[in-house]
Amino acid sequence: MDLRDLEAFVAVAEELHFGRAAARLHMAQPPLSNRISQLEKELHLQLFQRSTRNVSLTDAGIRLLTPARRALNQVAAVREMASAIVSGEEGRVRIGFAGASSQRSLPLLANAVRRAHPGIELVLQSQTYVYTAFDLLVSGDLDLAFVRGPVTHPELSHRIVEVEQVLCALPEGHRLAGNDSVRLEDLRDDGFVSLPENSRSILRATMHSMCRSAGFPPRISQLAPDSSTVLAMVAAGAGVTITLSSVCPVQTVGIVYKPIEGTGPSHMFAALAWRTDNTSSALKRVLEVGETALPTPDLYGYDINASEFRVGH
Repeated sequence: MDLRDLEAFVAVAEELHFGRAAARLHMAQPPLSNRISQLEKELHLQLFQRSTRNVSLTDAGIRLLTPARRALNQVAAVREMASAIVSGEEGRVRIGFAGASSQRSLPLLANAVRRAHPGIELVLQSQTYVYTAFDLLVSGDLDLAFVRGPVTHPELSHRIVEVEQVLCALPEGHRLAGNDSVRLEDLRDDGFVSLPENSRSILRATMHSMCRSAGFPPRISQLAPDSSTVLAMVAAGAGVTITLSSVCPVQTVGIVYKPIEGTGPSHMFAALAWRTDNTSSALKRVLEVGETALPTPDLYGYDINASEFRVGH
């Protein structure tokens, strides 16, 4: 059965006039009459009573009209959905993020997308460490990810969405807690709370690099599985650590955050990254919304190429 057969049947059933139905379908009346006759032959049913002056539905025609309309409505819904997918109004976007460092940016982006494009499904994929995000983006298992720049992967495009200050986290009762800033060499004898070596975290790598630049390797007093636990341990007096301004809201009790004097980097850069060749219209819509929800900050005076590009944690 051709969909045009159902369209012809519904048009004649609603108009009860072959001439008006033909005009509605933008076709001549004889082909319409032939189509109805072929449909009746295929169904082995008479759908209309015809006379020289009147057309009326038979009992069979009355009973088939509702499912015929339903079928046409379902086809229209499929076409509308396909059109919405093509335009980006419907679809799915998989977003990778790290819980601690993305707690401000992710809700801003997700809520803005839901308001602007409620038909787009956001699949949020969180891990303790998101260092695999680059591999997942390149393989096509993620569409978008929160990372840190600058980017070195040729397959990926990115846009910086936040400048993050590198800070030293101290227990509230620490001897340097009252200072406006701290020098890392003054922490030479302190224990440091760290993420595990196998975490491949930018925070861990940065902490070790900065301490070595200050003339000493950090003495690790405690390991923690994630940034939230690291800060909780610092607040509990287990040691000090290096963290980022985006992570600070995770722990606000029993802890102080101080700028670091004399040892860089002073800032890092959070970014959104995606495959350059990803042609998803839904991703395009999400990126457009992101331009407003997470605008690129003023980068004047910052060296965005100062550090290796790693996944945000």
